[in-house]
Amino acid sequence: MWTDALGNPVTLEGASSRAALDDFVEGFIASEARAANILQAQEDASPLVQAYCAALHMFAETGDAPASARPFIERAQAQAGRATLRERRFIAAVAAWVAGDLDRAIVLHEEQAIEHPRDLASLKLGQYHLFNRGDSPGMLRLALHAVPAAADVPYLHGMLAFAWEQCHFLAEAEAAARQAIAMRRKEPWAHHALAHVLLTHGRLAEGHAFLQDVSATWTGLNSFMVTHNWWHQALFALDLDRADEVLSIYDHHVWGEVKEYSQDQVNAVSLLARAELAGVDVGGRWQDLGDHLARRAHDHVLPFLDLQYLYGLARAGRMEAAQEWMASIEQHALRQQGAAGTVWQRVCVPAARGLLAHATGEWKTAVEALGHAMPRLVEIGGSHAQRDLFAQLHLDALIRGGHLSGAQNLLQPLLAAQPESRRLKRQGARLYAALGLPSVAAYFF
Repeated sequence: MWTDALGNPVTLEGASSRAALDDFVEGFIASEARAANILQAQEDASPLVQAYCAALHMFAETGDAPASARPFIERAQAQAGRATLRERRFIAAVAAWVAGDLDRAIVLHEEQAIEHPRDLASLKLGQYHLFNRGDSPGMLRLALHAVPAAADVPYLHGMLAFAWEQCHFLAEAEAAARQAIAMRRKEPWAHHALAHVLLTHGRLAEGHAFLQDVSATWTGLNSFMVTHNWWHQALFALDLDRADEVLSIYDHHVWGEVKEYSQDQVNAVSLLARAELAGVDVGGRWQDLGDHLARRAHDHVLPFLDLQYLYGLARAGRMEAAQEWMASIEQHALRQQGAAGTVWQRVCVPAARGLLAHATGEWKTAVEALGHAMPRLVEIGGSHAQRDLFAQLHLDALIRGGHLSGAQNLLQPLLAAQPESRRLKRQGARLYAALGLPSVAAYFF
C-alpha cells in the first residue's frame, strides 16, 4: 500500500495518481495552488482521489458547487468498500458537506483528528467548517489533537496559531506562528496568523514590516491566500495613513487574481469599504467589483459572504440588484431550520438590513439593525479582523446619525488599544471636537 506525503496509508489504483494526491494534501495545508492538480487524476477511481476532487469543487463556494462535487463523491462512496477506515471517514465527511450536513462533517473530522492525527488535510477542512460557524474553540481543539503525532509539520503550527489567535490567546498564537515560520519561512497561514496578532496588539509598524519582509515568499499560492495576506498588509498601511499604498495593493494584489472567486471578492469589498471609511477616494473601483458581484446569482453559501456581496452591490450603485439580493437573503433565511436558521434569521438578516441602510445613508436604520446583530456576529463566521468591517460601519453610522456618546463609548477603547493608528486618531479628533471637547481632540495630534 502507498502512503501520502504525511505518511498516511492510501488506496490507489496505481502509482500514477500519487503525485496528484500529494499535491492536494501538501498544497491544501500549505495554501498552494497545486492542490488543484488533483483534478489531473480525476479519472482514477481510487476513492480518496475522488473525495479530494469533490472537496476541491466545494471550495468554489458557489450555489452550484454541490452539484459539481456530487458525481465525484458518489464515485468515492461506490469504491469506499476497498478503502481504509481513515479514507472512509474522510469520504463520509465530504459527503456530509456536499449534502449540507455540516454537523455530521465536523464530528467526522474531529474523530479523524483523534484517530489519525497526521491526516492534516482532514484537520484543515474541519477547521474551515468550524471557522465558518464562528467556533474558534472547536478549531483549537481539533488542532491540539494532532500535536503529539504531527509536531514535525510546520503547517500544523500555523493551524494552531490561527486557532489560538481566534480564541484570544495572543501569546500562544504568536509563539506557534513563529515556530511554524522558523521551521519553514514560506508558511503563509502562519504569516496570516501572526499578522492577526500584531494587528490586535496594535503593533502596526511591526506588522507592516513583517509582511513586507515575507511577501516575497507568497508564490504559487491559491488566490485566497495571496490576496488575503496582501489584504492584511493593506490594513496595516491604512492605519499608518499610507493611502497610496493601500490603493496600489488593491489594484495589484487584492483585486485581480481570480475575480470570480468568492474570497477574492469579499477581500475587495472589505478593503474598499474600509478605505472609504478612512477618507480615501477609491475612484471608480466599486464599478468593476460590482460587475462581478452581480453574477453571484443568489448563492447563499455562507452568511458572511452574502453580507459583503450585498454591501458591495449597494456601494457600486447597483441598488436594484442590492434590493433583490436583500429580498433573496430574507427568503433564504426563512427556509433554513435549526441552528442555521437562527443564524440566518436572527443575525444575518438584521446585519444585511443595517449594511444596506448604511450604503444608502439611512443612519437610524443602520444603527438599529447593526446594533441588533453585532453581539452575535461571531456566528456568521469570518475572523475578528474581517468582522471588524461591520463594527466600523456601525461606528460610522452612530457618528453620522448623531449618536455621539454611543460612538465615543465604542471608539475610545479602540484608540487605547491601537495607539499607532493614525486612522483612529483622526476619527477620534473629529468626534471629540463634535462633542465639544476640543482639548481632548488635541490629544491625538
